[in-house]
Amino acid sequence: MNGAVSPQAVLWLAVLASGVYHGLNPAMGWPLAVSNALMQRRSQALFVALCYLAAGHALAILLMMLPFAMLASVLAWQRQMQIGASLLVIGFGLVLLMRRRHPRVLARIPPSRLALWSFAVAIAHGAGLMLVPIYLGLCRADDIDSAHKAAQTLIETSLRMALSVSAAHAAAMTIAGGVLAWLVYRYLGLRFVSRSWFNLDALWASSLILVGGVSLALNAAAAGFSG
Repeated sequence: MNGAVSPQAVLWLAVLASGVYHGLNPAMGWPLAVSNALMQRRSQALFVALCYLAAGHALAILLMMLPFAMLASVLAWQRQMQIGASLLVIGFGLVLLMRRRHPRVLARIPPSRLALWSFAVAIAHGAGLMLVPIYLGLCRADDIDSAHKAAQTLIETSLRMALSVSAAHAAAMTIAGGVLAWLVYRYLGLRFVSRSWFNLDALWASSLILVGGVSLALNAAAAGFSG
């Protein structure tokens, strides 16, 4: 025992940390949970709204990772897939930095449809895309026993990992956003929202670029060690 933190542990921490980050971001919907509770004048409505938001967010993340899970059996392209996903995340972040307008389709979804709204917002903001490089790092084929490297086993393992990552991330997001929503509803009030509301678009886009850049750097380091 040397006390060193394993790469797998670091990646799982990244999954949870990104969930907390998404949960605290007002764009992911916690103010809608507060609004729902205030309109119905009961605290249970806040938790119901959070469940819908979590369901939509988790579904968006899972949908984003499924194509990569299905391709996990292509062992020869594993590193290329990770590099491609990293470049895709960086590119999406650059697009968001250059184009700040939100997709018009989001305005056509009524906030009462919380699960659908949360799903669309997570897709439009690249919330699921941010997790793809982390997911691919967790789902390395090298960690699977050499006697069980059949395509079907790899796909099943990858799908289980995709479900685990989606669930863990959505849980962290819901807890973080739920705590903040509860504090606003019970103690801080709407004045806190109006005074503390800040635009996270640039920070969000920069986070995508950072995640993609770190993933590229890790892949380059891994290639150097293997070479």
